[in-house]
Amino acid sequence: MSAKPSFLKKIFSVLWNTLNGIRKLLLNVIFFGLLIALLIGLSKEDKVNLEKGSALVLNLSGSIVEQKKPVAPLEAIMNSERKNSSDNEILLSNVIKVINSAADDNDISTLVLDLDQLQSAGLSKLESIGNALTAFKASGKPIIAHANSYNQNQYFLASFADTVYLNPQGMVTIEGMGRYRQYFQSALNKLNIKMNVFRVGTFKSAVEPFIRDDMSPAAKEANMSLLSNLWDSYSKVVANNRNIKADQLVLSPEQYLSQLEKADNDMAKMALDLHWVDNLSTAEAFRLAMVDRVGKASQGDNYKQISFYDYLPIAKAHTQPTEANKVAIIVAKGNILNGNQPSGEIGGESTSKLLRKARFDNHVKAIVLRVDSPGGSAFASEQIRQEVLAIKAANKPIIVSMGSYAASGGYWISADADYIYATPTTLTGSIGIFGLIPTFKDSLADLGIYTDGVGTSQWAGFSVTRDLTPAFSQVMQRTIEQGYDNFITIVANGRDMEKQAVDNIAQGRVWTGSQALDLGLVDAIGDMPQAIQKAAEMAKLKQFDTQLIEQELSPQEQIIQDIFATAAVYLPIQQTQSQSPIMNTLMSKWQNMLTTFASFDDPNGAYLYCDTCNL
Repeated sequence: MSAKPSFLKKIFSVLWNTLNGIRKLLLNVIFFGLLIALLIGLSKEDKVNLEKGSALVLNLSGSIVEQKKPVAPLEAIMNSERKNSSDNEILLSNVIKVINSAADDNDISTLVLDLDQLQSAGLSKLESIGNALTAFKASGKPIIAHANSYNQNQYFLASFADTVYLNPQGMVTIEGMGRYRQYFQSALNKLNIKMNVFRVGTFKSAVEPFIRDDMSPAAKEANMSLLSNLWDSYSKVVANNRNIKADQLVLSPEQYLSQLEKADNDMAKMALDLHWVDNLSTAEAFRLAMVDRVGKASQGDNYKQISFYDYLPIAKAHTQPTEANKVAIIVAKGNILNGNQPSGEIGGESTSKLLRKARFDNHVKAIVLRVDSPGGSAFASEQIRQEVLAIKAANKPIIVSMGSYAASGGYWISADADYIYATPTTLTGSIGIFGLIPTFKDSLADLGIYTDGVGTSQWAGFSVTRDLTPAFSQVMQRTIEQGYDNFITIVANGRDMEKQAVDNIAQGRVWTGSQALDLGLVDAIGDMPQAIQKAAEMAKLKQFDTQLIEQELSPQEQIIQDIFATAAVYLPIQQTQSQSPIMNTLMSKWQNMLTTFASFDDPNGAYLYCDTCNL
């Protein structure tokens, strides 16, 4: 009998020694990795060579965002911003800071838009960058755009350039705007999954994919109106920039084929003929043209230039705060979830803490809340709104600046602000609410799995493995209806409107910023500069600085971030095998939808979410 315990002891001893050895190995790898990265960082020369008369190359790689999501150190190394990676996130505020600084910098003579790697931004953010480019041109300095090809977003920015270059083998892709999605009712029926939906709002279409196989007529009407308004904004700006007619941007199939035939089936030449671009130029021809324009660099064979990433520290150094009075900026970007959330998401607790910090800071005299959110949890949205009310009660002005979207929960947290700005293409409104509970009783029964038991009341033992009782469903629907009534009441009080008037423009319908202005949902068309100035005016500040209030890293996190950010520059560029663009798009849509709905965590199962905002 004594041999068995001894034998088991040996097995556990071997297992423990193995696990402990792996643990020590991993710790050593991390420790020495950090040490090597630190040594590399300490040996790095920080000085950037900015030659007089250089071109600022705005090489934007990845996505333009209001706030970055946190990235693990190893992932940060493999996806450094200094590489042309589609996974990069670039702060909109940094792009605008760089452009504005370069306009006043005597060492910068020209701005070059290098747009090949720009992935996504949202039309509202593109407009913000476009406004900064327009201000840059007012300095008398030219803007040059060049790319191998231009997609619709890239071309919007390129249209602000004085001269647009295109590779002779490239093309300009302008296709207009559409809203298509997948619907799953038949698939769910085949799987015997029952979707229990509770909603208020004729146009609240977030749940339609689970209860239909097609888009409802109401959703089609609302989406078409929205898309037409957005496209009208896009086409007018681009047409004005390029001095062409707006109807020359998207051709009918017959017109396209006719123009292509005139250009001998050469898409680049067709873009030139239609005045979409000014010059067809290879990379080498463009290099030579830029050498003639700004001069040859002192080292290498290229023209005098500095990249966006190298110029950013210089731009930041130009804007160091000096005033005691502050206008605080708090960014509410992403889905609204409960509890504490990392940057890039809005947390009921974490975002409320930032608002409280601004409220209790005696140097902060006014707050600008930058909202870039399609909404999420109703409970978390209300937590944040209560902090907005507390700021108002403390007699500190709070101004909302809406980004690409501030809809559903994003509008809930905005409605009580002292003043609301939106851009013409901001997606806002979506004043509606829904609940969604899937149950799997029938699908599990197909596998021979059943749920049974007893409880002290009919409410006990709630589970998605059982059907919802009629009473439970009635309670949920009434809760959702009350939530909708609360929503339109909040908007009516915050916007000084009649409740019925709010209901008439609510019902879950999404509006653009220009439409929202006409409807009274926002106060003015403007962006962050206007919101900051308005906050200062309402606080009666003549001299002030801005202060970004964001989640603070612990000392250990800050050290690791600094070390890895420095070491990332020295790592070789990672080569990846890309999948089919079509498969990437399809998988991305599925993943985004599943991730979004899986993250929903409202304690009452009630959500203020705008699915249309993900255009």
